[in-house]
Amino acid sequence: MATTSKTILLFCILISLFLISSAQSCSNYTFSGTKIFKSCKDLPYLQAHLHWNYIASTRKVDIAYRATPTSPGWIAWAINPTGTGMVGSEALVAFLNPNGSMTAYTTQINSYNPSMQPRALSFEVSNIRAEYSTNEMIIFAIVGPLKNGTTVNHVWQDGNSVSDNIPQMHSTSGPNIQSMEKLDFLSR
Repeated sequence: MATTSKTILLFCILISLFLISSAQSCSNYTFSGTKIFKSCKDLPYLQAHLHWNYIASTRKVDIAYRATPTSPGWIAWAINPTGTGMVGSEALVAFLNPNGSMTAYTTQINSYNPSMQPRALSFEVSNIRAEYSTNEMIIFAIVGPLKNGTTVNHVWQDGNSVSDNIPQMHSTSGPNIQSMEKLDFLSR
């Protein structure tokens, strides 16, 4: 009887782990409302996911960037139009306000200690907004037209704190310095 109980317990744990890991996947995520994205990617660091629809006729990308920050701090997703890495990237940033609402805006990352003040980007960003639900933040926006084709160098981040409505420095080790890659918006 004890062996049967242990087997059932082990089976339940394995099923739970499968359900938890599959729930984190971008491919089975359902957005509130009627929003549907044709393409998505589970990003390899910071519990983040990128969803998108590439609109070939306008060279724009409708995106949703989802992340679970380590605390209700802030998240950011960026394109670096001139190189790789953080410096030179142009970001969409969001954070949770004390009253429960979200703030979302654009900023330029021009150093390793950027001001994180709202700034215009070299490419157009429209319809930017953010949501917070079940410890997850989501930034929605339409980005483009893209100047350098459909392949971009992108960067994503999260940080622990916001002070006076300005996101503060993120960790400078581990996943925070690894969260960058090349992405082709024509891929699925």
